Amino acid sequence: MALMSALTRATAGPLSVGRRTLSVAKRVGSVRIYSRCSVLASDSSKNLYYNDRYNEGEDQFKKILIANRGEIACRIIDTCRRLGIKTVAIHSDVDSNAKFVHMADEAFCIGPAPTSQSYLKMDAILDVIRNTGAEAVHPGYGFLSENMQFAGRLAEMGVVFIGPTSASIKAMGDKIESKRVAMRAKVNLIPGFDGEIKDDEHAVKVANEIGYPVMIKASAGGGGKGLRIAWNDKETRNGFRLSKSEAASSFGDDRMLIEKFIDDPRHIEIQVLCDQHGNAVYLNERECSIQRRNQKVIEEAPSIFIDPKTRRLMGEQSIALAKSAGYTSAGTVEFLVDSRRKFYFLEMNTRLQVEHPITECITGIDIVHQMIRAAKGHKLLYKQSDIPINGWAVECRVYAEDPYKAFGLPAVGRLSRYIEPTYLPNVRCDSGITEGSDISIYYDPMICKLVTYGSTRTEALGTMTAALDSYVIRGVAHNVPLLRDVVTEKRFVEGDISTKYLPETYPDGFKGKTLSSSEKLHLIAIASCIRAKEDLRNTCIMNTDGEAVELVRHDEWLLQAAMNDEIVAVSVRHMGDKFEVNLNNEKYTIVNNFTLASPVINADINGRIGIFQLISRTFGRIKIQYLGTLFEVQVFEKRMAEMLKYMPKIIVADLSSMITAPMPGMVKSVAVKVGDQVVEGQEVLVLEAMKMQNSLSAAKPGKVKQINVREGATVNTDDVLVELE
Repeated sequence: MALMSALTRATAGPLSVGRRTLSVAKRVGSVRIYSRCSVLASDSSKNLYYNDRYNEGEDQFKKILIANRGEIACRIIDTCRRLGIKTVAIHSDVDSNAKFVHMADEAFCIGPAPTSQSYLKMDAILDVIRNTGAEAVHPGYGFLSENMQFAGRLAEMGVVFIGPTSASIKAMGDKIESKRVAMRAKVNLIPGFDGEIKDDEHAVKVANEIGYPVMIKASAGGGGKGLRIAWNDKETRNGFRLSKSEAASSFGDDRMLIEKFIDDPRHIEIQVLCDQHGNAVYLNERECSIQRRNQKVIEEAPSIFIDPKTRRLMGEQSIALAKSAGYTSAGTVEFLVDSRRKFYFLEMNTRLQVEHPITECITGIDIVHQMIRAAKGHKLLYKQSDIPINGWAVECRVYAEDPYKAFGLPAVGRLSRYIEPTYLPNVRCDSGITEGSDISIYYDPMICKLVTYGSTRTEALGTMTAALDSYVIRGVAHNVPLLRDVVTEKRFVEGDISTKYLPETYPDGFKGKTLSSSEKLHLIAIASCIRAKEDLRNTCIMNTDGEAVELVRHDEWLLQAAMNDEIVAVSVRHMGDKFEVNLNNEKYTIVNNFTLASPVINADINGRIGIFQLISRTFGRIKIQYLGTLFEVQVFEKRMAEMLKYMPKIIVADLSSMITAPMPGMVKSVAVKVGDQVVEGQEVLVLEAMKMQNSLSAAKPGKVKQINVREGATVNTDDVLVELE
């Protein structure tokens, strides 16, 4: 049997770097519980899927095509490998060397990078299905995962869509129709307009009838795309136009709806599992309130806010909704929850959710496996009482983006160094990249879903903190500084959060970690040791016998360290296996347990461990990542430091008359021409990046002097797009 032959096979999928994965099965009556044991490099072990159930000998698919890319394609392949199911990958030309392509048993290029010419190109995907004999298609999330036409065409071919039926997708994937289904199922609803918005004037009329603020969103939308919040008529017109265009680009469907925006809520969702025999269970909730631009950043399961009674009510309404829609797979019902725990239906995602791993951690269920079983026609083997809440799990979405710009604007580049922290206990990384991978403008900039698990929330957050400190990402900007700051911030740790958490906690935008005085001294001490180690290395040569020989004995340094205009005198003594550092009348003993090539420095400072990453060192300028944030410390010998005052100051250019690209992307439209007069805040052009549309406006009044781009042009970060005079 293919399943049993796979049970003893070691695999290395998106959950593992530096770990091996073994699978075992135990019998409970006629039911087998499929337990996946991940043996970590630290020798600790954990049953990830201790509660995953199937019937011994049950029929299964022989070959599945995955109509997606990146980390979710890797995730699906990982489960298929364990089940002994062959996989087929489809990919664009720029993804030819991607991790998921190498993991699959077969892979086929279906077009160039733009999604409309590859991952959304149904005819090309259907041709691959015919040529490979794939029996089923798993769409992952995004792309065609909620496209009823795609599901319908597969059904016509006799190929199984691993997800709900096209009728369920139509009912629940369409935000307008889903509200009507929810009303029939007696699910709590947000006040709104029951119909499609025709144009921007109609949008303004409906918004005024509902009352501001309102939420403008794509009927076929998801993932924060095609969604805007409007507080007045002007924002409604602009939001409708941008969201409509964004929806057409992302989903091929530009229908829009408007509903009341619930201010300051929590965003909490319920995971459901259904089969084709009328059975359904809910797998508890996920807290998804930490968001920027309506996109989730940090999720956890369970929610610290939800009590057992509210959990049961939300779960029961989610099941009622799913059954009303004839739902037959894994899906997610999303709610807005106010401060009194009153909850309102937001939407249902008729697909595998990005953040499903945290639910797997607390329930022990492989959701991808259960989706495959349901698609094959097998019954769910769970009653609601079989669904536990075992511990706590937290997920941080690690993106290639600049967190200092609007809490994260996309970035591009090549990963020159990449090490996932999976050698730490209870850490899971779902990623679709490896060292050397390119992050391009064409797709979502996600690097990894970093998941940590613990018996309590405090334990899970502590592991997450260590994992973020130990995560090595070089070559692209990333949002680890923001994530690391949030998971240790007092309000978040106490669970006092809402969807407005980021702008409320960082009203002036994220500026990086603010170090305490002791943290700053620790950073300077480590930088000074690095400077000393440079000298030690530079005074050694290798003789012909391969032995290190010191040319000059150097055991003590008098240094001057500068950080943020603060200058500190430092003395360093090398004492063999340790350094002794004196600064600000404080003495630090630092164990000499690292090299200048160490990607992560687990520094022992006076017997306490601190995690540092040496990013670069150039002529005394040492850049270190500490507590998530990158800091520069200038460390020079005293006589050299005295010369710094004679160096010319860098003059910061005045860019207020220029509209520059805040991120890499493609110019979607240009709203002005040379000679036009513009006012402050007036839209000048729209830049599309990673399927999101961003309106760029003038920072001050002026006359358009020069336009350096045209519609369709590709631009890089900081390119000058429009100049004013």
